[in-house]
Amino acid sequence: MNLSRRQLLRRGALLASAALAGCQRPRRAPGEVALWFSYGGKNRQVLLKLIRRFHREQQQVRVTATFQGDYFEGLIKLRTGMFVGSVPTVTHVVGEVVPYLAQAGALEVMQQLASDISPSLVPALSQRGTFVGAAAQPLVALPFNRSTPVCYFNRALFDQLKLTPPSSWDEMRTVARRATLRQGERTQRYGFECPIDWWFWVALMGQAGGEVITRAGQVALGGRAGEQAIAYWQQLIHQDRSMKRPPGRDYNAWQATNSDFLAGRAAMIWTSTAFLRYLEDNASFPVGCAPLPRKLRYSVPTGGTFFVMPRGVPAAEKHAGQVFLRWMMQPRQANEWATSTGYMPVVQAGLEHLSQQGFFDQHPNFKVTLEQLQHAQPWPWSPQLFRVQREVVQPRLESAVLNRRDARRVMDEARKAAQTP
Repeated sequence: MNLSRRQLLRRGALLASAALAGCQRPRRAPGEVALWFSYGGKNRQVLLKLIRRFHREQQQVRVTATFQGDYFEGLIKLRTGMFVGSVPTVTHVVGEVVPYLAQAGALEVMQQLASDISPSLVPALSQRGTFVGAAAQPLVALPFNRSTPVCYFNRALFDQLKLTPPSSWDEMRTVARRATLRQGERTQRYGFECPIDWWFWVALMGQAGGEVITRAGQVALGGRAGEQAIAYWQQLIHQDRSMKRPPGRDYNAWQATNSDFLAGRAAMIWTSTAFLRYLEDNASFPVGCAPLPRKLRYSVPTGGTFFVMPRGVPAAEKHAGQVFLRWMMQPRQANEWATSTGYMPVVQAGLEHLSQQGFFDQHPNFKVTLEQLQHAQPWPWSPQLFRVQREVVQPRLESAVLNRRDARRVMDEARKAAQTP
């Protein structure tokens, strides 16, 4: 039987306990750590470089790293592995799925690392700071590649057009229109491009004052703010004709956005801080970074993934995995990862070291991404969060925006779907 991605996402974690108890795990040599990862391109190179240095610095633990596709492909494989009893020692998962996996009992509690590492983390990026109510939860996730959405702009073009990055939704429309270049009905350059994606919808919804799930547990999807986010995209695409909707879905759309920006087909884009070094290194023009604009307030969601250990890891293997994670969470490694990629520095001492060394003065784009953290809106610690993302909101966004469906009707449908188990 061929299972769809949606079916695989829903069934794996719920059956993890029975599967791990009833199936034999892969035999691994003493000190061997199986790491599943979902980084591609430059980020993959940086990770493998760190692992090689880990091997040079000690001989007891060896890490075998295996690429598992993008975040969602990797998650499907993880949950399938839970179902058949074949999981890695360490992997990483998107933040939105952590509460679901934790409640399902699919993750190891990293008690030995909690007291040593948790106090050293940048609060807004830690498990405790990322989720409302996570302070009462045991530590099951360690941050490493954490990010926020950020605005990138072609600095040379903006200087030529005498534009400054927008700080409000109204300014955003003005700047995007002025940066758009047309010849007749053909658009040679769009002023703005952004994937029609859950993450960026959450940013807009938060800027309009809404919450995905209230503190009382109600799936509100931002209320009126969620509708305003969709309507705003509709204005930019259909009314102003200043925003390009990139082709493809999930990370294919993100890659298309990056390609259009680098090729000069988009003057300004929203994408992840994770692409900061990639865009800087590959652009033929100076790349600028700016915080996302506000409507009623500034608001950005945090993103990226957390390191986790699937439940049931044998004691010796668990110990080896924790040795590796402890090493990765030290300031030197955390800083090397961040400064080589664009992800956030997650260790407070490492962040302070970079500041003292003048790194952020020399690399102001990095400074912008960190300053945005003061406006980070924590996610709810809700097992519904991932289902709301993948099954309720994400499938409706593209049709709503491109087909100009009534935003209120779309969100009413979504809220009704969220109440269906």
